[in-house]
Amino acid sequence: MGEGDLQDDVRELRKQVEALREVLGEVAEPYREMAAYFDQLQTITRGYFRLLDLYTKHGAVSPDLVIPGLKDDISKHIVTALFEKGDRNISQITESVKGKRGTASRRIVRARLADLKEQGIVAATPGSRRRTFRIADVVAEKWSQVLGVPKYRDQPHEDQGTNR
Repeated sequence: MGEGDLQDDVRELRKQVEALREVLGEVAEPYREMAAYFDQLQTITRGYFRLLDLYTKHGAVSPDLVIPGLKDDISKHIVTALFEKGDRNISQITESVKGKRGTASRRIVRARLADLKEQGIVAATPGSRRRTFRIADVVAEKWSQVLGVPKYRDQPHEDQGTNR
């Protein structure tokens, strides 16, 4: 066996080792994906048990856990309505509050929204026409931490990073 044959054998062996590495990388990929899904499942499970724990301790899982300073019933209902579905206008918020407490005036809801915005609890889209309201990012993040689940966001808002 000559030196040329040995070099050819080494080259062939390197090709086979490289091919084996590629195959192992492809085979291992589904296991990496499964590990990522398992991590997500663990996070969701921890959040679920956190919710159960909060419910057991407090009898409910409400925004009061994050915003204990809400003074009145209407403000609490506004915050609850916006946690349920953000980017609502005053009319939609008023209807939601009416549905929860039986009565609510648009004027009072507007005044409470202004207070909540001033406190940094609620954020409004810029402009006066078709103005919508949502929970401020800081409060939503705090709510996610209380619940023990990561915050998911479909799309960033224009005033992201600000409370007003």
